Amino acid sequence: METSKRESITIEASVKAPAETVWSAWIEPKHITQWCSASDDWHAPYAENDLRPSGRFKTTMAARDGSVQFDFSGQYTAVDELRHIAYTLDDGRTVDVRFDSNGDTTHIVQRFEAEEMNPIEMQRDGWQSILNNFKKYAESL
Repeated sequence: METSKRESITIEASVKAPAETVWSAWIEPKHITQWCSASDDWHAPYAENDLRPSGRFKTTMAARDGSVQFDFSGQYTAVDELRHIAYTLDDGRTVDVRFDSNGDTTHIVQRFEAEEMNPIEMQRDGWQSILNNFKKYAESL
């Protein structure tokens, strides 16, 4: 049986906030619901997070007009506080997030395996938009 390797996509952002602030904004459900959307017509009405290896997470992402929603969920495979998070989505794709702190700036590099339904550029743009929303939110804290 032949298996195909999924394409890896990388997105990045430099957040003008210390690692502790960035980490809290990234992992705490009360914060996740404030930034986890790709555009103003979407939002994240619910989030739960058990941040530990084998712990699970779920964020409900929904159109503000109520027309559609889905759960973004999976299981953590690695956690190194303030530095690294890795997880496997429920569809089997992997995600790796690195946090590189330099004083009052934290650089985030996020790599994820592409899914097969949507074009690579669309996926990259969507995930980058969410990361940009995160940056804006974390810098406001």
